[in-house]
Amino acid sequence: MNARIRLVVLLSLLLFSASSAVATPPDSSPVIVIQNATILTATKGTIEHGSILIKDGKIVQVGASVKAPKDATVIDAEGKFVTPGIIDCHSHIAIEGGVNEGSISVSSIANISEVLDSDDIDIYRDLAGGVTTANILHGSANSIGGQTIVIKLRWGQPASKLPFEGALPGIKFALGENPKRSNFSIPGQPRRYPATRMGVEETIRGAFTEARDYKNAWDAYNKKVAAGDKAALPPRRDLRLDPLVEVLEGKRYVHSHCYREDEILMLLRVAKEFGFKVRTFQHVLEGYKVAGEIAAAGAGASTFSDWWAYKVEAYDAIPYNAALMTKRGVIVSINSDDAEEATHLNQEAAKSIKFGGLTPDEALKLVTINPAIQLGIDKRVGSIEVGKDADLVIYNHDPMSAYAVVQKTLVDGRVLFDRDQDIAGRGALEKEKKDLLGKEKAAAKKPDEKKPDTKKPDAAKKPEEKKPEEKKPEDKPKPPSDNQAAATSTNGGAL
Repeated sequence: MNARIRLVVLLSLLLFSASSAVATPPDSSPVIVIQNATILTATKGTIEHGSILIKDGKIVQVGASVKAPKDATVIDAEGKFVTPGIIDCHSHIAIEGGVNEGSISVSSIANISEVLDSDDIDIYRDLAGGVTTANILHGSANSIGGQTIVIKLRWGQPASKLPFEGALPGIKFALGENPKRSNFSIPGQPRRYPATRMGVEETIRGAFTEARDYKNAWDAYNKKVAAGDKAALPPRRDLRLDPLVEVLEGKRYVHSHCYREDEILMLLRVAKEFGFKVRTFQHVLEGYKVAGEIAAAGAGASTFSDWWAYKVEAYDAIPYNAALMTKRGVIVSINSDDAEEATHLNQEAAKSIKFGGLTPDEALKLVTINPAIQLGIDKRVGSIEVGKDADLVIYNHDPMSAYAVVQKTLVDGRVLFDRDQDIAGRGALEKEKKDLLGKEKAAAKKPDEKKPDTKKPDAAKKPEEKKPEEKKPEDKPKPPSDNQAAATSTNGGAL
């Protein structure tokens, strides 16, 4: 076993140990009661000294007078706060390999669902930060990128169990510096089209012109079939255009990376031209400049709290962006775009209280019910209400406080992160890690086992044939003597 394989085995064992230490068995349906908590419902106010009854992964009762059934597991949350699970509307975790198909500018054929990685440790780390649902996107190398997917962070489950059942799929668009490859040109190679903002606009317009014609061809074919025309021939299937037709039909959401106000307005015009809607503008750092137009178009905005000046497009970013857009009627969420940032999205949302004067309830909505609305999953998650999924977070302090630390995170009514168990298991994991590394070092010190010598013994070797000595140029053959001449004549001319 070489060093790389041994390292993979080591990491796999550690990840398995971490998951098995805290995850509720996937085949169980526990009855849980969270008691004596301050419950921040996100939509129906705050319940002091409240309790939540959970059965079969759903919230069955919420209130101040909930009684625990005899078979229930009781979690005493006295002095603690319970919120809906955090929803990250822009994430790149749980993806195997790169997230950009940068070779072409319209890569709508690529699909995130085909490369989900359920063993990504960032799933567990984000659970430790209270995240229970995430919108998994491609990168922003393309004007029209690949197909996106909403997942639940079901740590310990296979990749097939991660997708959020019933959530509409999406597709990633990108505007500005990234799709026009401002900072990614390769010396000596021609730049990929488009290389300007107007080129990005025309790339999107061109793709939807093709998609509209493609849709019309299929509509005409289906009409003929419905009329009984057995001779009708279907159009040729185009996997690149199929997702764009779903956008035109309202079956796939558009999430568009953007920064500047001019490009935001540009995409709104293109969307209006082709009759589709932009579900969310992602990052949208100049959204405060055109918040009225975004709200009028029915689009959402998923932004950073205060990231600024990391590239030219971000120079006009301000920390008041989320609050200003909220006050103008835009449904706003705060996203991470980064696995580490996702571990404290509650505090990122809380910044809008200082920068913009949002109330704590409004700030909490930025990472709960608002992103749920943006992703079309608000009937199941985003708030603490009877009938919704039991995706919950228990904090030791008010989640809008810098001192708030997640104690437990539940997904579908199962505790997938427990801080006490995590801390208690760290010693065993550290010992296991040292033991495995020790075995690795010991194996590296041992000499490689010699393979059996399959060569024949020297005695069995054929004697090497002696090569005739090469004659030097000056060694010219001498004429035969009289006796040699007579022998040659007798033996038929052989020397």
